[in-house]
Amino acid sequence: MPETIELLGSGPPWRRRRRSVDGPRQAPDTLPAERRELLVRWLRRGGNSRWETLAGDAGAAAYPLAQALLEWLVQAGWAVVGEERRGQGWWPQRLEIVDPGALRAALGLPDPQAARQAWESAGHTHFVHPELLAAAGTLAALPPARALRRLSLLERLACWHAEERSGTRRDFAWFARGDTKSLSEAEWNWLAEHCDLAGFGISGHTPLLLIAAPVLLHVQVPGRRSASIALDAAADWIGLTPATVATMVRADGCLRCWRLVENRSSFERVARQREFADGVVWLPGFPPGWWRTAMARLLACAPAAADIACDPDPAGIAIALEAGRIWQAAGLAWQAPEMAAERLRSLPQRKALTEGDRQQLARLRAAGLPPTLAGLAAALDELGEKGEQEGYL
Repeated sequence: MPETIELLGSGPPWRRRRRSVDGPRQAPDTLPAERRELLVRWLRRGGNSRWETLAGDAGAAAYPLAQALLEWLVQAGWAVVGEERRGQGWWPQRLEIVDPGALRAALGLPDPQAARQAWESAGHTHFVHPELLAAAGTLAALPPARALRRLSLLERLACWHAEERSGTRRDFAWFARGDTKSLSEAEWNWLAEHCDLAGFGISGHTPLLLIAAPVLLHVQVPGRRSASIALDAAADWIGLTPATVATMVRADGCLRCWRLVENRSSFERVARQREFADGVVWLPGFPPGWWRTAMARLLACAPAAADIACDPDPAGIAIALEAGRIWQAAGLAWQAPEMAAERLRSLPQRKALTEGDRQQLARLRAAGLPPTLAGLAAALDELGEKGEQEGYL
């Protein structure tokens, strides 16, 4: 492509801009890999950068590589270079990419401007689940392209939850993106930070119903002989896979109640210290589909009232209500005495309610609550603070 030079300022030509015109731009797909990688790093800086900064990206040892890439960008019609006269030669001062969006597209890279427009047009997706709602609230601080990808993950997680699915991380990755390895480690860490993946029925391996109870289960596996499992045979608790619970045909034992404990550390303490006639089960946050199915099956064979204990916060109230529906469906009583308002008030440490907490609390109170949970909701609203189960159980 022919080159044109524009002199800047008056007097001697100490500064100039140099670019190529009158021809189609050359495609970057023929660039050697090292030049292509350097160009990608330059594009991340935008479309207008000082030469010293760009050369620094290549490093002193690769300075000739940076110079070669600069000349290619000018000759290929992708850039304008501002130069300054020094002695007998011209030295680059600033590089301006003429059409960063088109160059990114030619390289197969996402366009930040397009991502920004897509993010702005996406609006705010409304999530009912409080953890998803809180996670969505963190997205505005991220680059638009990353925010869009993570918003899509939250939407797929909401669908997964609504369809009462359960499975491994690989199962969810396939459900979300059609590829079992499609989620990066950073994306998994972000999801785990904001959402209780076990509560959503997502685990590294097959999920387990953690339980301790004076109950003898009788199971019948198709094609095998029947067998019995003593739920109090272990010193603390045992874990049953959903498939194992599904083979249960009956149970022997005399239970006073089923104690459901949300926090894992609290569950372990309660399971070790339980009264002989009590059954203790870990409630993994918002009950995933596999847990509700397994618990309903167990309850059909070993019926007893429920004593539910969750964090004294709006999410804890919602979790207790969700678990209580299993007992309601079985025609059995349930209560949550450990979630009384006095427990919250007596905690040595509390945290301020978030805006998401307040919105969820308002919805729960408007829908109506059992007396104990209504008292806790009133205390949460009055104090403007919430607590954690480990503080009292």
